[in-house]
Amino acid sequence: MPSYEELAELLDPATTVLLTVECQQGVVGPDSALPELAQEARSSGALGNVARLVSGAHESGVQVLHAVAERRPDGRGANHNGRLFRAAARLPVQQISGTKAVRIAPPVEVADEDIVVRRLHGLSPIAGTDVDALLRNLGCRTLIVAGVSANVAIPNAVFDAVNRGYTVAVPADAVAGVPSDYTPAMIRNTLALVATVTSTHDVLTCWKRPRRDR
Repeated sequence: MPSYEELAELLDPATTVLLTVECQQGVVGPDSALPELAQEARSSGALGNVARLVSGAHESGVQVLHAVAERRPDGRGANHNGRLFRAAARLPVQQISGTKAVRIAPPVEVADEDIVVRRLHGLSPIAGTDVDALLRNLGCRTLIVAGVSANVAIPNAVFDAVNRGYTVAVPADAVAGVPSDYTPAMIRNTLALVATVTSTHDVLTCWKRPRRDR
């Protein structure tokens, strides 16, 4: 774990972006297509911590991006080359563009300055989307990744960001997956190899601390 001084340098608001992953009504809301994941995101406190990070980012001037997974009503362009995609197509709740299911779920709040990035295909919030170009235009050096799920989208986002040259930070208590014991094991044994693992409290503390003159 880095020292507070090292973490504060890493999370400089001027060069840090917070990416929330699939924190949408149809995934983590009360009427989720994936009720087990939604329950875990809420009962573990992960969704609440994502909301705290977003609020802290707004107060500190940190740019927030919200990555949303959705599909057209006719399914055009969506993947069909895996069990996950075929199973999702049969769920009673569909992540259809323009519906409630693809709106960001409370208690996470979306500010006017936030950017919502939507994808119609694949597993990654970054690969094949506008996220990379947006991050570069925003002057991002460090990307904070939070949300769901630890099973698929979160590791995809972390690896894609690292492969594109960004430094990544993962607040472990702002990530959820199923079963509950999988998330800490995956973070400890996989994400910790390429990302700085931290906590919501430590991120918010760094953003509140006055920075030294350079």
